[in-house]
Amino acid sequence: MKKLHPAANVETIIARITGRVQGVGFRAAAVRHAHMLKVTGWVRNLDDGSVETLIQGPHDQVDRMLSWLHHGPPAARVAEVTHREELTDRDFDRYEQI
Repeated sequence: MKKLHPAANVETIIARITGRVQGVGFRAAAVRHAHMLKVTGWVRNLDDGSVETLIQGPHDQVDRMLSWLHHGPPAARVAEVTHREELTDRDFDRYEQI
């Protein structure tokens, strides 16, 4: 992980996805989709049964990833996606499951 260049045109958000999103391949599918969109960050399960993700990249690509989170992989049943901007100077190298 590197330090984000101040002039970089990069957006960083944190999103929380609720519904039937654990045990359905959500995180693995998120990693594949993020790699396809060339966004970076991470995805993880939370103890309350939801999934949390940090997404970093150009606005259009972050927006596409956010749109995908609203349905996820075929076995998922997404109830709600909430997100907020994350102010950070970290530049993530890749998108990974943690």
